[in-house]
Amino acid sequence: MIARRVLLGAALAAPMVARAQEAQPIRLVIAFPAGGPTDVIGRLVGERMGRALGRIVVIENRGGANGNIAAEAVARSEPDGTVLLYNTSSIAISRALYRRLGYDLLRDLAPVALTASAPSLLVVNPQLPVRTPAEFIAWARANSGRISYGSGGVGNISHLQVFMLLRHIGAEATHVPYRGTAAALTDVAAGTVQFMSDAFNTALPLARDGLVRPIAVSSLERAPLLPEVPTMAEGGLMPPGSDTGIWQGIMAPARTPPATIARLNAAVNAALADEEVKARLAAMGARPTGGSAEAYGRTLASEIELWARVVRESGATAE
Repeated sequence: MIARRVLLGAALAAPMVARAQEAQPIRLVIAFPAGGPTDVIGRLVGERMGRALGRIVVIENRGGANGNIAAEAVARSEPDGTVLLYNTSSIAISRALYRRLGYDLLRDLAPVALTASAPSLLVVNPQLPVRTPAEFIAWARANSGRISYGSGGVGNISHLQVFMLLRHIGAEATHVPYRGTAAALTDVAAGTVQFMSDAFNTALPLARDGLVRPIAVSSLERAPLLPEVPTMAEGGLMPPGSDTGIWQGIMAPARTPPATIARLNAAVNAALADEEVKARLAAMGARPTGGSAEAYGRTLASEIELWARVVRESGATAE
């Protein structure tokens, strides 16, 4: 009799626990500091996602270690859908870049949905005799070993993209890592280093002001905000079909119930269908992606494979 009462009590309590969880605010942990492009898009998507769910989404910025601090914190959270990670493509790079991580990307986190993607922009100092991809290739080959490029740090996507580009065109350049791409971009404008690849929305204002010159975008298609600038693949800077742009997405702790993942995924896709969200993303040179959790998983697997190879070939390490 006692056992029967215990079972009955547990059965009655389960729906109450589920309802209590659904009433809790969702904590969206953004893996980068406040004010940056990832934070801006994450907050926008999070707010609209909350509307779709009828719940409050609280933003928490936990920058550091290329997004790994936030990823580890979410990986260790309860798998009940109340704590989520807002991450970027750097999470796929980190798996190869760091020998010791406090989480396993494939074991400890579950994809919810991709949110947005944006190209990188290859820019040069405007004093260089380079205006097109063909001119960049000719200049880089003619000056191979005597030129330099900046990046946001060793193993940063801004480093690895240029490594891939130089290997593809058969040129060498000195890598100058900075503590963030802002300082590197400033030095490209000053001529301290000659070129770099940076996030589109970060480099675009300087390109429009003539402080740096845009040469190519990393996406499969030309960027609507710079339609005259060819893609890297189109210009022969990368292999055909290459797209090494920056993507963003949302993940949950592993073992989050499939039904919860499905609800969260639907809310993300509803947020990305919002016309204001699409307009604000377009103004930043980004586009909504969305899709299923399974599609995000396939993208993640492909990106892990790509960046593991590039990190290995470049010799980059964070330790």
